[in-house]
Amino acid sequence: MYLNFELLPDHSRIWVYQSTRAFTDLEKDTLTKGLIALCDQWSAHGTPLHTSFTIAFDQFVIMAVDEHLQGASGCSIDGSVRYLKSLQSAQGLDFFDRSGIAFLENGKVNIYPMAELKSLFGAKTLSAGTITFNNLVNTKAELSSQWQVAVKNSWMARFLPKMTVEG
Repeated sequence: MYLNFELLPDHSRIWVYQSTRAFTDLEKDTLTKGLIALCDQWSAHGTPLHTSFTIAFDQFVIMAVDEHLQGASGCSIDGSVRYLKSLQSAQGLDFFDRSGIAFLENGKVNIYPMAELKSLFGAKTLSAGTITFNNLVNTKAELSSQWQVAVKNSWMARFLPKMTVEG
């Protein structure tokens, strides 16, 4: 059963899917309609789930389930993955390429190849204070407090020039 994202409790489990590029307005409309339909049908072992989603920065789809009422099963999670994968060929969207890392720069999401991080930090294109996204957050509460983090507080701190980490 689809609910407004804001109405789900903070303990709700979430999954963050990052697209390799920003959505067009038409793609956002298609995503919204498809995700509402998915949420309305989302169930675990025949029991409807309280579900929702939000689209953030025109580049992330965040799915949510209130698992205190009913836990999401592997099959129910697979349904959301199948839907997002179906958009790869239909819309040219890719939510499963993990080689690009997203950063928030001047209010806009930019994605850089993981292989270039060290040189981007060395050239000061990115810094210790640049905001990145921790797409491994597990709950709606963590999304609010731990999703957007400074590079220096993330796993990417190891790519920072040594004096940046110490200073």
